[in-house]
Amino acid sequence: MSRISVRGFAVASATAVTTVGAVVGVASGNTQSSSSNDLEATASDATLLADIPAGQHAQVQTTSVAQQADAQAMAADTAAKKSAAESARKQAAKDAVAKQQAAEKAEKAAKEAAEQKAKEKKEREEEAKKTASRSSSRDASDFAPQSSYSVSQVQSMARQMVPGGQFQCFSNIVNHESTWNYKATNASSGAYGLVQALPASKMSSAGADWRTNPATQIKWGLNYMNDRYGSPCGAWEFWQANHYY
Repeated sequence: MSRISVRGFAVASATAVTTVGAVVGVASGNTQSSSSNDLEATASDATLLADIPAGQHAQVQTTSVAQQADAQAMAADTAAKKSAAESARKQAAKDAVAKQQAAEKAEKAAKEAAEQKAKEKKEREEEAKKTASRSSSRDASDFAPQSSYSVSQVQSMARQMVPGGQFQCFSNIVNHESTWNYKATNASSGAYGLVQALPASKMSSAGADWRTNPATQIKWGLNYMNDRYGSPCGAWEFWQANHYY
């Protein structure tokens, strides 16, 4: 038998531990029982292991290597599980961020679509309003000239010339500017007529009889409101805010 010194060697086999304890006891001249040697061998990792038969020594080494392999496998498995859990957590966080971004993008797109739809609707309404305001049923030339006109006659002419949806706005402005007096004159500024054109001569673009024909004044006033404010109601909104138009 060969003598082998082993310090701190892990012994897993119960048979090997018993044999080592007996051999150490004989080699050192110790007369204690083999069970006491067994306790000493398992209590200290610094015990000298000697005279282990070659077959039993190989068995101990094999057991230790197997235990180390098992420990390494367990450690590797634990690390793999930890890595997998961390990867899953990161992926879940990434998916949550992507989902939130997609929801925000969809919400933004829906909002923009709604705003665009509302804008287009408003533009169509305004265009329809302008078209309606310009499509008067009668023109100034449709009324035969008279030497004079009453307020009711002037208002009747306006109702026939101004589109129905715009007449009240037109009437509000005329009420404030001239109280439907087609010969009304502003002594300080020179503004003249139903819509108080300034200078008064601008109304000549609607007809040479602008001084005496309320239909001509209505025609010019309607064109002015349409061109400058889009419609008589647009002009009335401005007038209410500024008290002029």
